[in-house]
Formats: sequence, structure tokens, C-alpha cells
Amino acid sequence: MNTDDTTRLSADELQRYARHIVLPEIGGAGQQKLKRARVLVVGAGGLGAPVLQYLAAAGIGTLGVADDDRVSLSNLQRQVIHDTDAVDRLKTESAAGSIARLNPHVAVNRHDLRLSADNARDIMTNYDVIADGSDNFETRYMVADISAELHKPLVTGAVGRFDGSLTVLKPFETAADGKVNPSYRDLFPAPPPPGLVPSCAEAGILGALTGIIGSLQAMEVIKLVAGIGEPLIGRLLLYDALGGRFQTIQYSARS
Repeated sequence: MNTDDTTRLSADELQRYARHIVLPEIGGAGQQKLKRARVLVVGAGGLGAPVLQYLAAAGIGTLGVADDDRVSLSNLQRQVIHDTDAVDRLKTESAAGSIARLNPHVAVNRHDLRLSADNARDIMTNYDVIADGSDNFETRYMVADISAELHKPLVTGAVGRFDGSLTVLKPFETAADGKVNPSYRDLFPAPPPPGLVPSCAEAGILGALTGIIGSLQAMEVIKLVAGIGEPLIGRLLLYDALGGRFQTIQYSARS
């Protein structure tokens, strides 16, 4: 086990993460990788809530939370990191408090702002992995473009009324076959016209759906950090909640 003081696991941490450490794929070394990791979660809403909760519980050492919104009562049906007492508080503040109660070993960096082309690079450069749970196309494309530019792995998810999707992006690397990994724009070349896709406030959203997709995003982040399994690179995972079906679609870089 690494004896670096910054990654040494305390007695409390050894007990807390015991079910990770007995997994041969994780072990003490993998848990130390999680402790060293710095992950930025974009949005502390429906997707960001379970991402933050499961990454905090898993022992990610530093979590960044970027959101400029405040908690509203209508959020609580799906944004389970917040509670009734958090209504009207900044989502970053509420999320940081929940994380501290869940796991005091996790450091939280609050970014009380909306990521934009003017500030995203300076913030994102300080993290190892980006998890995007934003709810608008402008932010998704901007985060994907800057993640690629900065060579940061990106786990991006999206949800509709009863369906969701996620993928992992590392377009700055090549696959085992020597081909360049696809980018977000290889999968979705351009955002839909304004007004074509209704917001969740207009169309509605099943709360448990965001928990499923957000939890899957957290799983992909853990796989990337620990270096285990096969991340969803070049694969789009689709979930149909009403039909109870998962489907995986392969995609590649455009020539």
C-alpha cells in the first residue's frame, strides 16, 4: 500500500471503505486512487445529486460542485442531495453540507456560478475527471469542448421524461485499434434548434430516473479513476424507464 501521507487511509477510512477494499479490482491501492482524485460535477440538480452522493460515499478525495442556482421546493422530487430545510439556499451550499454529513473525509470546492466559456477552463483544469449533469445544450457542448481541449475525461448524462443516456468521452486518446476516440460532436454534431426539446419544467421528469442515470455516471467516474472495467468510451448507453430496457449504441469519430 502506498505510504504517501496524502493518500494513506486512516483506521476510520479502512473501515468505511472495507467493502471496496475486499474487491480485488479496487483494494487498498484503488481506494487510494479514489482518495487522490479530484472530480468536478457540473450541476447539483437531478443528475448531479446522485453523482455527488455516490462519489462522496466512495471516497473521492476532492469534489468540485459548479452551480449558480438555489434550491426550490419543486427540485426535491428528484434532487435528493437537498432537503426541505435547504429550500432557497444555494445548491452548492446545500450539497456541500450533505456531503460533509455523509463523508467528512471528502473535501468540497464550491463554485457558486454558471460555467461559461469565460470561466470554465480555469475551473476545469484543476480536476482529473469531469461529470456533467447540466440541463441545457449550451453548457453540455461547452463542457465537452473544453474537456477535450484540456484532455480531461468527461462522463456526460442526460434525461428526458422517462428515458436517459450517458457516455464517456476521451477524444484526446486513441483506442486499442489505433483509431482516435470520438468526441461529443461526433455523437451529436450540433444542438437541436431552440424550443425543440422542452425543459423538465415544461415536459416533466420522473424523479427516480435521474437517480438511475446519475448513479451510472458515478460508476463510470469510479471506473475511470480506479482504472477498472471498460468505460463507456465510444458507446452510448440508453435507458427506457417505462419499458425497463437498456440499449448500448456504438459510435465512432467522424473521418
